[in-house]
Amino acid sequence: MAEPAQEPAAKRSYGSGARILSIGIASTGLLTFAYFSIASHVLGEGEAKRVDLLWSVMFVIISVIYRPIEQLLSRTIAGRRARGHSQHSLRVPMLIQGGFATLFLILALALKEQLLSVFDHDETLYWILVVGTLAYAASYFARGWLAGHERFGLFGGLVLMESLSRLCFALAVAVGITSGESAVALGIAAAPLVSLVVVPAAFARRGGRDPVRIARDAPITVDEADAALAGPGTEGVQETAAHGDLSLRRGGGFAVFVAAIMLSEQALLNAAVLTVDATAKDVALAGIVFNVLLIARAPLQLFQAIQTSLLPHLTGLEATAGHEAFGRAIRITVLAIAAFAAAVSLALLAIGPFVMQHVLFGQDYEYGRWGLALIGIGMGLHLTSGALNQAALARDRARAAAGCWLLAAVVFVGWMFLPAISDQVLRVEVGYAGATGLLAVALTLLYRRGTSASAATIAA
Repeated sequence: MAEPAQEPAAKRSYGSGARILSIGIASTGLLTFAYFSIASHVLGEGEAKRVDLLWSVMFVIISVIYRPIEQLLSRTIAGRRARGHSQHSLRVPMLIQGGFATLFLILALALKEQLLSVFDHDETLYWILVVGTLAYAASYFARGWLAGHERFGLFGGLVLMESLSRLCFALAVAVGITSGESAVALGIAAAPLVSLVVVPAAFARRGGRDPVRIARDAPITVDEADAALAGPGTEGVQETAAHGDLSLRRGGGFAVFVAAIMLSEQALLNAAVLTVDATAKDVALAGIVFNVLLIARAPLQLFQAIQTSLLPHLTGLEATAGHEAFGRAIRITVLAIAAFAAAVSLALLAIGPFVMQHVLFGQDYEYGRWGLALIGIGMGLHLTSGALNQAALARDRARAAAGCWLLAAVVFVGWMFLPAISDQVLRVEVGYAGATGLLAVALTLLYRRGTSASAATIAA
């Protein structure tokens, strides 16, 4: 029996993969923070705000239409590798990704005037949005392929190359090589294209044997499928045993539900910037809100390392291990998040306002320490929700998880239009912490129902 020997290897793969990705994506988060910090220093408040809005709009779009395919590829490839398959059809993910990209292009051209109004009718920023969004289609497809094959070093290199190349455009303006808002913004479109330089290295290494296939060198059989019912997701195992390839219907359904999750997450991170920009009398206030939410966004980028390695790891446990191993991985992740969030919140309470005002952004705005601490707490709840979300996706509960995220997003956006707190920045800080708390509770209940169902299945 190969299973006992495989579990330590899987643990090593998950742990080492998370560490490698953490280095690359931690650097990415810092470089992204540096990009917007430099932009705020070299551009006027109005220009810096438009670059912030460009990134916010693009990041919402690419997360909603491309992250689902990244997750689909990661989950599907990892599941097949755990069951001994070395060949994976990319036809269905490519069709879905191409369909999303085409739909975006059609809508972007049809809504050109509306999008131009977002950027004060700056046509250069509009075309940067269009070109950059289309370029990210290839970048996110590569991420999903690399994650599913556990090529975490190359994955980290891809995102690091992306953020570093973007930063170079802001630095070029800072040192006087070029100047202006367009020069800074061009980095947002160029970054995903430059990041693809790591892809040839990934294919050059495909000649090596699959480490998972070394442990299990034969396709899944009916007996192996029955044995795998000790894992928490029996329905997914049975379907995989019966159908080797991903169908368009099943893949499309998964992608749609994950797209709803991504849309909801981006609403939590970016809707406040847009609502404040539309309602505030101070034109620079949206930029302040963007800066505050960067406190949450930067660690979330770091946590992508954990999420990226966690989904294929949980998917493998789903197929080959028991619910105790599945739950242990979630508990360790949540405890690490709690410790990290507590440290960040205490640091924000102690020195947050000084660092935000005098070190990072140099803007004449007094940040409230208690509000910043609330953002730190909300960030921890957001990260916890991300871990529980990966558990739901590994158990094929994307529909239910999407419902939890949509509920939190609707509550948050609704809160932003209520005049319960007149200070709009504080309203964002309270609303974000409250919405992420609601989300974490909902996903915890979903996770516990899944665990109870798994235990009942095993007992039966």
